Order: sequence, then C-alpha cells, then structure tokens
Amino acid sequence: MNACMRYALGMVASLTLLPHLAMAEEVAPHALHDSLHASLRDSPPLDYTEAPRQYLVALTPAYLDPPSYASKTSDLMHLDNGLILEGSDLQTPDGYTSGFRVTAGFSPTNMPRVDLGAEFTYRESEEVPTRLADQALLVNTTTLGGSLLAGVRLGQFGLYAKSGFAEWEGDPVTQGEALYMATAGTARIQGFGARLQHNRLVSRLEFEEIDAPNMAHLNLVTASLHFAF
Repeated sequence: MNACMRYALGMVASLTLLPHLAMAEEVAPHALHDSLHASLRDSPPLDYTEAPRQYLVALTPAYLDPPSYASKTSDLMHLDNGLILEGSDLQTPDGYTSGFRVTAGFSPTNMPRVDLGAEFTYRESEEVPTRLADQALLVNTTTLGGSLLAGVRLGQFGLYAKSGFAEWEGDPVTQGEALYMATAGTARIQGFGARLQHNRLVSRLEFEEIDAPNMAHLNLVTASLHFAF
C-alpha cells in the first residue's frame, strides 16, 4: 500500500511539473535570442579587411590560372569540361592589317602547369606594298592560319611556342591574271613568346613569322602591358 501511495504521489507531482517545464522550454529560446541580440548590439562593430592578394592567388587552383599564351585574363572563358577559350582582335602598328584570333586550350590533369591548345587567325591587309618579279605592287591580302600551341607555366612566368600553316591569297590593286595566280599559296607559321604576371600587371612578348616572302608584312614582334583595375 505504501508503495502504491508513493507511486501515485510521484505521478501527481510529475503531472503538476509538466506545464512548468513546457513553459521553461518556450521561454528559454526567446531569452537566449534576446541575450545574444543585446550582446551583439552592445559590442563594437567588426572590422572587415580585404585578404592580401598573394593569399588569394595561393588559394586559386592551378587549372584556373591563365595559360602561358594568354594575353589578358579578362578575355578568358573557362568551360566546365576544362577547356579555356580566348578571343582577341589583331591590329598591326602600320595600320595595314586587321583581324581576329581565337584560341582554345586545356591543361592535362596530370600536368596542370602545361598548356596545350590550338589557334585560329584571320587577317585582312589592304594596299600592302610588296614586290613580285622585280615589280612593285600594292596588294590586298587575306590570310587564314591555324597553329598548335604548347607552353609551360613556372610560377608567374610562362613560355610557349606555336607551329602551323597559313593559307593566303593576294589581290593586286592593278588586276592581272598572271600576277593574281602568283600571289596565292600556303606557308608555314612559327613563333614563340613569354608571359609574366605580377599581381595585376601582365606583360607579354611574342614573335610570329609566316615563311613566305610576300607575307613579310605579317611577321610581327609584339609586346604588351596590361594592368587590371
């Protein structure tokens, strides 16, 4: 009988305390939230500073680094399959030639510092002075070129080389069938270059040669500096 009484009293006490426990559970989160809000409100504001650029560069995966042959990082497009696309305009300092260049490349998974790619170029030249059969001519030329690229990145410094072929056609300003047929052909493209990036400053030097006497105006040595703001 005493055991039954003790059990009954325990049940009554438990039922009596249940509402108080539920109320405590409801009040506790609100009290904790108010306490945290008050502490954050009274604390001094946090100072947010930009991480040093060299730390951010160190955290950048190697496969997102610009290729050794890239001219400007702003022109790069990274695809999900690892392919990197770049497009740029071409303009010679003498004003004779204009066109564009499209490059597609990738870095092998097991060699992330090696760059492999292919380059397509289109150039138009207007009234270029040249000589053919000891005769001075003004020639309009159109050139289509394709090259294979290979490069390696050594930290912020990169080296690359290219080799390919160009199909060109010349149209003398003074028309003549014999001269027209003589100013068309295929020639070899070869070149090399270097790229150096220091923080936001990107410098690039490139030499490109088309192995055809009539296309000597397309042999270029280009140097560029780019600073990203």
